Amino acid sequence: MRIEDVRAIPGVSGFFFDDQRAIKQGATQDGFDYEGDPVTPGFERVREAGECLIVELELTDGTVARGDCAAVQYSGAGGRDPLFRAAEYVPVVEGPVADALVGRDATAFGGNATVVESLDPAKTDGDRLHTAVRYGVSQALLNAAARASHRTPTDVLAEAYGTVPADEPVPVFGQSGDERYANAEKMILKGVPVLPHGLFNSVEKVGDDGETLVEYLDWLAERATERGEAYDPRFHVDVYGVLGEVFGPPYDREEVVSYFEELRAAASPYPLQVEGPMDAEGRAEQIHAMAELREGLASAGVDVDLVADEWCNTLDDVQAFVDTGAADVVQVKAPDLGGIQRSAEAVRYCEGTDTRAYLGGTCNETVTSARACAHVALATNAAQVLAKPGMGFDEGFMVVTNEMRRTIARREADAATEVTADD
Repeated sequence: MRIEDVRAIPGVSGFFFDDQRAIKQGATQDGFDYEGDPVTPGFERVREAGECLIVELELTDGTVARGDCAAVQYSGAGGRDPLFRAAEYVPVVEGPVADALVGRDATAFGGNATVVESLDPAKTDGDRLHTAVRYGVSQALLNAAARASHRTPTDVLAEAYGTVPADEPVPVFGQSGDERYANAEKMILKGVPVLPHGLFNSVEKVGDDGETLVEYLDWLAERATERGEAYDPRFHVDVYGVLGEVFGPPYDREEVVSYFEELRAAASPYPLQVEGPMDAEGRAEQIHAMAELREGLASAGVDVDLVADEWCNTLDDVQAFVDTGAADVVQVKAPDLGGIQRSAEAVRYCEGTDTRAYLGGTCNETVTSARACAHVALATNAAQVLAKPGMGFDEGFMVVTNEMRRTIARREADAATEVTADD
């Protein structure tokens, strides 16, 4: 089965693009919008409607495989690729990308993905393809390989990377958006394994001394306990580097460690993960700051796990954070790694280390990209996977959970059929 045609269609994503630096520098919310001038190059306003680029691969038998090029909500921040304008990349996908893929064997996922990653920069108007383009095209290639070989995308990935897929759904991490109370209530009612994200992306939301975050975790622990003994979630809050603004370095000093002990006590008896405690000026600085804080917490016996996000974008970045022991968990932020195979490689790199892999992404993705990531999570048995797209919680939780359950059921049925055939 060959790839016969490649099409690209601009579409919409599940949320918005936000200028993170402008928000941190004081842009204020005006209803759902923000007041203020954009700071990050490429933005025309602080909040812009999200975009995606739909990629379709037509195969020899007329089957169409799809993937969606999508970029993170906070594009252009923390070392990430610039704001993604879908229409600008239609001629790239239908030009040099199509030239490289048309006529190739659709079942050869690994080889096809490598061809896209290694396209001649001179043909793509840049040093390399935008991460969003590589992300979407690789999803379509994975879909094509699965359809052409009559297997699940999970099985395609497992074969490519020599893994044994998970036989039950990977724990799903719900994200609340700014409705951090109402959506957390929903998560607790639905028994979400990891919650609530929280979107603590400003000093105002965290508190001048971090007190508002402590109060929130205390409330969250109380509500989770009220659900009953059968519910034993893990708490995960994302602070977008804001604690670095509240406290500043060095991060192993008593004031900072004591604050994390307050967070730990507020979250008790549930495990706590804090994502992106600070946002330094570059990867080396971020690794140093994260490692400093992690060592300080360990020395004081404060059991709070740190999650790397800022400056942890590429496969090389993930490897650097893991190798230096700078985090307990690394977010494998799928759109930022480019090809979806890179996400699988990043999760696998954490195997045998004391760093867990969280297969993440962004609210600003699509149903298509979220379903593809669910297969990566299953194939690599990641520690947790993000509920996406959107910020309403329910929809993303449904999309990712159902895709994993469908896949597991199909794999079990296929295995049973094979056993019957052998008998």
